[in-house]
Amino acid sequence: MNPQIKVLLVDDDALVRSGLALLLGADPAIDVVGQSPDGSHALRLISALHPDVVLMDIRMPVMDGLTALERLRRAGPAPAVVVLTTFDTDDHVLRALRLGADGFLLKDTPPRDILDAIRKAAAGQPVLSPTVTRRLVAHVTASEPVTAQEQRQADARQTLNLLTDRERDVALAVAEGKTNSEIGTALHLSIPTVKTYMSRVLAKLQCDNRVQVAIIVHDAGLPEKGE
Repeated sequence: MNPQIKVLLVDDDALVRSGLALLLGADPAIDVVGQSPDGSHALRLISALHPDVVLMDIRMPVMDGLTALERLRRAGPAPAVVVLTTFDTDDHVLRALRLGADGFLLKDTPPRDILDAIRKAAAGQPVLSPTVTRRLVAHVTASEPVTAQEQRQADARQTLNLLTDRERDVALAVAEGKTNSEIGTALHLSIPTVKTYMSRVLAKLQCDNRVQVAIIVHDAGLPEKGE
């Protein structure tokens, strides 16, 4: 029997926390180990309870979700963090993904999809589709000055230049939402070899997860026609 997935709920709305706790508690594969009304308290609970997945609201008093996420990632190995949000075009969501969130969920997401997202996050899989990532990046960057967009693209492309050709192929495949198995099939590589390349990509790009890799690729405006 697989161990239960330990989940921590972080939201300043007690009703949201209670609703999620009831939903998740009904699944025998999930154990809600704690609840927190703000990011500061959540960091202490994470240290004490060692959850596998944290569902984290963005806007909270005392310490917001972005600050908590940033401190959590700086501290070293951390649980998967899935951001809870009301609007999927909120620029705070993209900031959270850049900081290392493993994905996001709208607060009105159907229960089945919430449970699926937790399982994906616990397994190290992104909790958002490539289409959503591209739309989010496009929406947020569209409001930036052209010079800022050009600088972000240049910075992302310079970062990707740190990769070898094969590592770049893996990064592009990650941005397309491919699993390790699918990457192996597409690039004619074994799963262990894909994992080795994936580790190198994460290290060279200084990313915590595949979502951050995908964002860098999208920031770079890749893939382009002919690439």
